[in-house]
Amino acid sequence: MTKRRIALFLVMALVTFAFAGCAGNAAAEEQTGEATTTEEAVVTEVEQTLVWNLGSDPKTIDPGLNGATDGGHITNNMFEGLMREIDGKYEPGMAESYTVSEDGLTYTFVIREDAMWSDGQALTANDFEYAWSRVVNPETASEYAWIFDAANVDSWTAVDEKTFEVKLSSPTPYFVGLTAFYTFFPVREDMVAASEEGSWASNPETAVSNGPFKLTSFKTGDRLILEPNEFYWKKDEVKLTKIEVLMIVDQATALTGFESGQIQVLDDMPSAEIPRLLAEDPSFMILPKDATYYYSFNLSVKPLDDVMVRKALSLAIDRQAIVETVTKAGQVPAHSLIPSGHLDANGDVFNQVSGNYDIEPMAKVEEARALLAEAGYPNGEGFPTFEIMYNTSEGHKNIAEAIQEMWKQNLGINVTLANQEWAVFQDTRRQGNYEICISGWVGDYSDPTTYLGMFVTGNSNNYPGWSNEAYDALLETSKSAKGQERFEMLYEADKLLSERYVVMPVYYYTDPQMIGETVAGWEKTTRGTFYFGRSEMVSAE
Repeated sequence: MTKRRIALFLVMALVTFAFAGCAGNAAAEEQTGEATTTEEAVVTEVEQTLVWNLGSDPKTIDPGLNGATDGGHITNNMFEGLMREIDGKYEPGMAESYTVSEDGLTYTFVIREDAMWSDGQALTANDFEYAWSRVVNPETASEYAWIFDAANVDSWTAVDEKTFEVKLSSPTPYFVGLTAFYTFFPVREDMVAASEEGSWASNPETAVSNGPFKLTSFKTGDRLILEPNEFYWKKDEVKLTKIEVLMIVDQATALTGFESGQIQVLDDMPSAEIPRLLAEDPSFMILPKDATYYYSFNLSVKPLDDVMVRKALSLAIDRQAIVETVTKAGQVPAHSLIPSGHLDANGDVFNQVSGNYDIEPMAKVEEARALLAEAGYPNGEGFPTFEIMYNTSEGHKNIAEAIQEMWKQNLGINVTLANQEWAVFQDTRRQGNYEICISGWVGDYSDPTTYLGMFVTGNSNNYPGWSNEAYDALLETSKSAKGQERFEMLYEADKLLSERYVVMPVYYYTDPQMIGETVAGWEKTTRGTFYFGRSEMVSAE
């Protein structure tokens, strides 16, 4: 295979002289006037610019407001929490150390002395206190305010400028990992207050950050530029001088850019091209991912408020066909909202113990038709035409078209398709202005509650608008329970959610991506978030 040559090199020819004894021979040369033997050594200096296609125009890169993967990628490179995930392990970030009380309820973090913002101002524990309090303030309307309650985070305070104390209402094993998650990143009050809520983060003049990179340019719908933060405490590890983040939505265009050497990092490509890339291109790889692709039903719309209708729709789709003929990247048909990577206290796979709730990889057509008939729509007669809403993407469109055809063939019903740009779609979905829409969730931590917690009454990610008192009570009670007793409550909650078919699981994600051979030291967290703080560009072999 012909190797790609990326035109990112600055070549400097340096002439060195072969001396034995240096000064002594130099003096002898001056006396004799004889020329010494010279040897040219060509040193290749690689330009440290990384071009990465984000694939969308992020709705926000404000850590406290962001609720999407694209914004998470950017904030993970601009900011840093108390801890940071490196090579799958949590290491000290802004906190040089921490201690935990014997009862597991009080965490005391010591902020490092050299913690600074990108404008040179000292970072203190007060910045964390302000940032966390801002997220949970209802006026902020953060999409992730709920995670504090879900993780039993009861209170937090800056004891002094370098001491940050957090109290939990119940022991939470995954809490330390959460402090590396963007919702828990610090932000500075004076910059947030300097402009309209959230817009400070996309304005290079106010977007002060504390991570390895800072924002130097942001052109909506086009690209943003990140450059090294000279005040980052580990600035010596940062080799890249610029990250150019593109917002190319069209997968084919982005792939062409990668294959022509104009883009070095890509994680969204046309499904039709995946078999070829998998067979021929060593830069293409598929990583595991803790995430589920599903459809949300708007429960306030008739007859989607009928559980028999929702179950019929779910049983009528062929998930195996979708992953084999549409997505083609090793995805696994989903029978539950919770992926297979989550274990209970006994070490058993949660979604195997819970069962499949009648959902199989292949469609159960006869059962689906019987359910629809029982709901009053035999052979789809009288069933209203619904709309599937998705954000603009060739991949989402292909899946929607496949499901559209399956529902028509298997149930005799018709649906239309509509798409919106990503930022608009997020608001549409959250406001409930849809009938059926695509959804996806990447687990924020390794526990089933990262999925189940979304469907508590009033949660901002509860797109269907489902409300169930028993479900809410189980999630609340489980916070103070321990061991397998806690997981029994979670199993019961999962059963309530799944047997009502509030959402329609389609498949468990994988993480296909392409990384150019000139990119070294890149990494993704266990949550699938890019980090380039230790990356560098190297010569192609």
